[in-house]
Amino acid sequence: MVKVTVWNEFQHEKSNAEVIAVYPDGIHEAIKAGIGTDGFEVRTATLDEPEHGLTEEVLANTDVLIWWGHMAHDRVEDEIVERVHKRVMNGMGLIVLHSGHFSKIFKKLMGTGCDLKWREANERERIWTVNPAHPIAAGLPEYFNLEREEMYGEHFDIPAPDELVFVSWFEGGEVFRSGCTWHRGQGKVFYFRPGHETFPTYYNPNVLQVIKNGIRWATPSGVVAPVRGNHKPLEEIKAK
Repeated sequence: MVKVTVWNEFQHEKSNAEVIAVYPDGIHEAIKAGIGTDGFEVRTATLDEPEHGLTEEVLANTDVLIWWGHMAHDRVEDEIVERVHKRVMNGMGLIVLHSGHFSKIFKKLMGTGCDLKWREANERERIWTVNPAHPIAAGLPEYFNLEREEMYGEHFDIPAPDELVFVSWFEGGEVFRSGCTWHRGQGKVFYFRPGHETFPTYYNPNVLQVIKNGIRWATPSGVVAPVRGNHKPLEEIKAK
């Protein structure tokens, strides 16, 4: 059973009527319900909980952390960012969604500004599967459409992905690297673009399939962690 924690700042859903209408229980609860329990043990955590819901105990019992944030990136305590970063480096998977590209943890792991173009115009997004052999693309069509989404456009200020799985095209003409993976330490990171808070994106079956595939891909491999630092020889070194 893969242990998943869905983290959401859970701020828009408390103050914006348009968002409340789409996600009355919060984006985190929609994702939790959408990915289901087929091989997953899912819990949620939010910004206003003590330690943002990401205590040492919670993270120690998390195989894959899903992160959604937007209006409160600066309210995430640096101590918690360091705690999450350490867990990723030690093997925990991380899936960063939509505006989480500007989160402290994603920028720390990328080492870049992670900025991009954006526009809110209720336009169609077409998500193309450009790496159909990748495990995150399993069961996905050649492309699928989201009829209304926020536009993100290049240039996306990220390091070159280890693997590019999805590319988005928008009705206004822009394109975007919308499904990217990286390895950081023993952990794996997947960024997936869709998910503006005023649209029902996290009820879309294809989007949920991508997230479920991402969880399975990012799950720790279980291999023994590498040994570093000063090391005794494995065999006798003969004097010369």
